[in-house]
Amino acid sequence: MHGEFTGASEHITTGSVSIVKTKAGGYVVILDKDFSLDGAPDPRVGFGKDGKFIEASDLGALQNKDGLQAYAVPANVNIKDFNEVYIWCRKFNVPLGIAQLK
Repeated sequence: MHGEFTGASEHITTGSVSIVKTKAGGYVVILDKDFSLDGAPDPRVGFGKDGKFIEASDLGALQNKDGLQAYAVPANVNIKDFNEVYIWCRKFNVPLGIAQLK
């Protein structure tokens, strides 16, 4: 699955994201080298569905505002339950970027 980020809440978020199955059978969310966020306090990476961020899917703090980075998906998070990847501002509880998954 993959998608392209669009900004949200007056933030500029661009680039692509992929979800890749690992050899061990788990999944990893990869923000590709073209990923970029203009900045925000406490950005997180996680999943959502139909325009709603699902807090239980939080994969952790955004490692960098731009560039290639990877986030392991915990075994208790079923990627099939979601159709979006979010960059989420936990401090203000708003989306910073959303990628529709295809």
